[in-house]
Amino acid sequence: MAQLQRDEVPEELTWDLTSIFATDDDWETAYDAVHQGAQALKQFVGHVGDSAQTLQAALEADLDLERQLEKVYVYAHQIYDQDTTNQKYAAFNSRAQALWSEVSEATAYFQPEVLNIPEETLANYLKTAGLQPYQHLFDQILAQKPYTLPAEQEALLAGAGDIFNASENTFGALDNSDMTFGDVHTETGEVVPLTNGLYSLLLESKSRELRQEAFETLYDSYIALQNTFASTLSSHVKGHNYLAKVRHYRSAREAAILPHSLPTSVFETLRETVDANLPLLHRFVSLRKQVLGVDDVHSYDLYVPLVDEIDFDVTYDKAKDIVLAALAPLGPDYIAVVKKAFDERWIDVVENKGKRTGAYSSGTYDTNPFILLNWQNNLNNVYTLAHEMGHSVHSYLTRQAQPYHYGDYPIFLAEIASTTNESLLTDYLLKTNDDPKFQAYVLNQYLDGFKGTVFRQTQFAEFEDWIHEQSAAGVALTADAMSTYYAALNQKYYGPDLFPDEEIAYEWARIPHFYYNYYVYQYATGEAAATTLADRILNQNGAEAYKDYLKAGASDYPLAVIGQAGVDMTQADYLKEAFGVFEKRLDQLTDLLVHK
Repeated sequence: MAQLQRDEVPEELTWDLTSIFATDDDWETAYDAVHQGAQALKQFVGHVGDSAQTLQAALEADLDLERQLEKVYVYAHQIYDQDTTNQKYAAFNSRAQALWSEVSEATAYFQPEVLNIPEETLANYLKTAGLQPYQHLFDQILAQKPYTLPAEQEALLAGAGDIFNASENTFGALDNSDMTFGDVHTETGEVVPLTNGLYSLLLESKSRELRQEAFETLYDSYIALQNTFASTLSSHVKGHNYLAKVRHYRSAREAAILPHSLPTSVFETLRETVDANLPLLHRFVSLRKQVLGVDDVHSYDLYVPLVDEIDFDVTYDKAKDIVLAALAPLGPDYIAVVKKAFDERWIDVVENKGKRTGAYSSGTYDTNPFILLNWQNNLNNVYTLAHEMGHSVHSYLTRQAQPYHYGDYPIFLAEIASTTNESLLTDYLLKTNDDPKFQAYVLNQYLDGFKGTVFRQTQFAEFEDWIHEQSAAGVALTADAMSTYYAALNQKYYGPDLFPDEEIAYEWARIPHFYYNYYVYQYATGEAAATTLADRILNQNGAEAYKDYLKAGASDYPLAVIGQAGVDMTQADYLKEAFGVFEKRLDQLTDLLVHK
């Protein structure tokens, strides 16, 4: 079926961006106001500590400018994403990104100047009525005092953002645009050029020959450019280590984690607990070996579903009903927000020509928390809808409960809300459909998802930590060194039933996550916390405590916020509970596929 043009999509299946700006001219006016506001901040440079009143005025001017900027940025990127062939909105998006950099540079003065105020003077300022509502915000700023540079140096670093991101951009250009792979056979026998998208599909093929051909063809290209990719990754890691050093952190890991008000013990606890539970992943690989009937599991065997695709042709309207039913344990107040999203056009549903691929939740304090989809009538898209709805309801409840300066939540907590919804959906589907094939399919999906998010992302995090440590110690990150370490790490994770394919040693070369600066461990902590929370919502009356976490936003430190839902992420208990759920569902799938 031919793709729709944007203007052919029914209005009720599009998001309503006029709720942000009624017209493009209104956006232009707001854009100009932000630009002027950035210039106006110069009046505060050098004067932030003059008095409590000046400190409050500077802070509120900064916050007001950021609030206006976010609205301008969200409109530009969303109207561009709905049709990336539209050159007018491509320009809007580019201008909004440049404006973001301008505002970042204009506001870089504030934190260093706050930290230059004598401690006793600042403490007295914060006792004034106008500044008391910002106490936690200032606590977070003060925590960064040992790592904050003088204002001039902070402005230089802010202005050099593009330079520090150059290696990541080079990787993206190579991986997404410039690289070409050889030809492969499709399921129909056609010979076509391999792409990253086709590779993912072929790895799920029932034909082992096609999977092997795709795997070897793809890696031939990465191996040919291994030294180039080693250079880009090494340069990126050096940038992280340099910034950590100039800011007086003990390591790049510390520099990435401490600014989010998190202890590095969260990272360490995750790695240690996952390592202790690797026998569960080895069991899952062993089950795969049994079900596939192979002598050895190769890396190209890890993604083929163990259960045949089920006939689950679900329309978007039916998916809405399923999501509403699955999320019902969260209570009528939560469901009311979900219905609001469906009824008030928060969601851009269908695929159209030029629309950005994938799915996301986006928005800001003064907009709806919008959702972009590219709807297909299958179960995966039901999960996507539930996932993105988790983000959007989290955003909505936070903004309803918190003032602007606490009206967002850190990345560390973001994936918990979305993945909890997925876990609730899994439970609902297993309870409402007793067909063994359907149950096996859902269990396989869940276990593969947990494997990919908890085990695999922790593996990535462990490799990421190693390359930063090696580089900081002066060890060259050559392609050979990284490949040798990665091969051993991969074998440790997947266990004795995984055949050590030579190609998998070079997987590091194609993983964009290694440019994310200690981001990926948060996928794993989020998935594990969500699995535990969903279990508590369903079995321990945990819904109200969970919603307290959703409403808290940035009003407290991240560990305290998630602690409101009853999870201590410095301890291993939440991880152990999550692995308990994984083991239970692994047992269920084993019974269905092996002991049937």
